[in-house]
Formats: sequence, C-alpha cells, structure tokens
Amino acid sequence: MSPSPQSEDRYAAFRHSSYLRFWAARFLTTFATQIVSVAVGWQVYDLTRNPFDLGLVGLVQFAPSLLLVLVTGAVADRFGRRLVMALAILLEALCALALLTLSLRGLTSVTQVFVVLAVFGVARSFFGPASASLVANLVPPQDFANAVAWNSSAWQTATIVGPVAGGLLYGLAPEAAYAVAAAMMASAGILIFSIPKPQQHTETERPSLETLFAGFRYIRSEKIVLGAISLDLFAVLLGGAVALLPVYARDILELGPWGLGLLRAAPGIGAIVVAIWLAGHPIRDHAGLIMFFFVGLFGVFTAVFGISTIPWLSITALALLGAADMISVYIRETLIQLWTPDRVRGRVNAVNMVFVGASNELGEFRAGSMAALVGTVPAVVFGGVGAVGVAVLWARLFPELRKARRLDGRV
Repeated sequence: MSPSPQSEDRYAAFRHSSYLRFWAARFLTTFATQIVSVAVGWQVYDLTRNPFDLGLVGLVQFAPSLLLVLVTGAVADRFGRRLVMALAILLEALCALALLTLSLRGLTSVTQVFVVLAVFGVARSFFGPASASLVANLVPPQDFANAVAWNSSAWQTATIVGPVAGGLLYGLAPEAAYAVAAAMMASAGILIFSIPKPQQHTETERPSLETLFAGFRYIRSEKIVLGAISLDLFAVLLGGAVALLPVYARDILELGPWGLGLLRAAPGIGAIVVAIWLAGHPIRDHAGLIMFFFVGLFGVFTAVFGISTIPWLSITALALLGAADMISVYIRETLIQLWTPDRVRGRVNAVNMVFVGASNELGEFRAGSMAALVGTVPAVVFGGVGAVGVAVLWARLFPELRKARRLDGRV
C-alpha cells in the first residue's frame, strides 16, 4: 500500500460530517458515563458506608466486557458498527433512567443498583468495539490520525469535567445527575442514528468458533498489532499510580481534598494539550521509535512523581506523564486500527478493550497491593522503572513495531 500524504489541517477529521456527529456523540456519552459513575459511587457509599462496595461498582461494570469478548466484536463486524453503537448508547440511557426511577422511589438496597450496573456494563462492552472500529469507516486513512487525536481530546476533557459535573449534580439531587446523564445519552444515540450508513465489510460467514476467535488469531499473527496491544497492557499495569493519588494528596504532599483534584486532573490536562497539538502536527515518520521513547518517558515521569515531595513538581510530573502517554496512545491506536482489516476490526477492538480495561483494573490492584507490602513511594517508583523496562524489552521483542514509520499507510 503506498502511503498518502498525511493531512496538515488541524480540523481535517471534522470536515467529514459523519465524523463530527460521531465525535459529538462520543463526547456526550463519555461525559454522561462519568456523571453516572460519580453519582453511583456517592449513592452506594452513602447507603452502605462500605469501601468494598465501591470496588464492586467498578468490577460489575468491567466483567461483561471480559465475559462477552468473543461476542461483542463479532456483533460489530456482522451487524454494522453504527447500529450497534447507537443501540448500546440507548441501552445506557435506559440504565440511567432505571437509576433515576430507583432514586425517586427511595433506594434502600444496593442489589438493584448492581443489577442495573451489570446491564450498563453489557452496553459498554458492545459500545467499545463498535465505536473504536467505526471511526475508520467515517474518515479516509490520511485523516485517521487526526481523528484519533480529536477522539482522545474529547475523552480526556469528558473524564476531567464529567466527574465535576456529576458531583455538582449529585449535590442538587441524585435524580438530577441521572436525568441529565440519560438526556445526554439519548441525544448521543440520536446523533449516531443520524449518520448515513457507512461502507463496512460486513461479516457474512456463519457464526462459528473460528469466526469468534478471528480477532485473537489476527492479533497473534500480526506482530505490530500484538506488540501495540501488549505494550499498553504491561506499561499501564506497571506504571499506573492513580489508585495511590489519595495517599500522596493526604500523607506525602499534604494537599488535602482540593489537592487530590489537582493531582487527578493533571495527567488529563497534559494529555489534552498534546492531543490538540497532534491534531495539527501529525507524526510523519519513525512512529514506532517515537512510541517506545514516550512509553519510556511515561515511566520516567511516573518515577519522578513517586519520589517527589514538592507539590508543584508532583503536579508537573503528572502532567508530563499524561502528555507522554497521550503520544504513545495516539500512535498505538492509529497503528492498531489501520493495520487491522475491516472485516475483523470489531473483534480485534473487543480484545483491545478488554486488555485496556484489565490493565487499568489490575494496574490499580498492583499499585495498591505493592504499596501495602513495601510502601507507597517504592511501589510507584518500581512501577515507573518497570514501564521503562517494558518499553526497552518490547522494542527488542517486536522489531516490526519498532520499525513502523508512517501512520497513514503500511510502511
């Protein structure tokens, strides 16, 4: 495949009306999901006062993506990603309405909440592969990297502002939070339905174990995709320090609750700045080497944060950590989508979503359990050094990924 020139237009992806609607819908959905997450967390803890239940909130939502990994991607490849994404969003809206109804009736048990969250997790498990795969059907290859940058900026913005909005709305009333989230999700679903049906290679083979496992087989055979997905898994597994930010805010940096907010926001702010920069300055060459370099920097800045006892240095390290991670994510996601044939893109993305979710969940568990054993600072520093080691090791194990150059073609 001969590469086509990458667009230098900062808003190239938005020139395609279908992508503009997709972007708006994805932003609204992510924003609404953050509102629901904050509201549910507060409501469950208010009801039980048991931190273990907060862990269950996340587990119940993640489990469906793991249990349904063979189904969700296959459905996206067979029935059309636009349709699957829209229906998943509308199911999320129904879940928000269910939480609204439970709140209006007076919630006395968390069992019903966990049932709704399990259904919400099912919707999210179908939403992930369909939405990640749909982008490649909405923009031409030369504008795809630009679309990835804007997708990331939307996600980061929503994950920073959404929890704040969720907290404010919950302060008014839990019902207000769920009502706003349901309205945003319904609007997002309508936006996706309004997108003209895009061209997509639709799976026509009769469902079988062979077709269900096609995503796994392709990842195993394609070293660039395998390397990119596994790099994310192990780098985040070792380098994740988000779970320990409350310890730093309270005991090490002595910043208090407002400082915890700054620490949580810093990586996202760094990522947003870089994502906007990447939208107008696409990476033109040596993508693989640049990716490994910035995964290494992610580990370095994690270690700097781990040993810092100066608030401004810690916040700066987190912002730079988020910036470095944004560059590596931008390259990895672009390579995964453009190196994956359209016929299996949904199934590959289903596996990728499970790996991303597992790395976040297990990364927080790794950080928390290791901090309990050896202390918070050693746990974070070890994770940062480990992420650097993963970058070096993966560069040697996956030379094809290291030698990948352009992001707009298989060169």
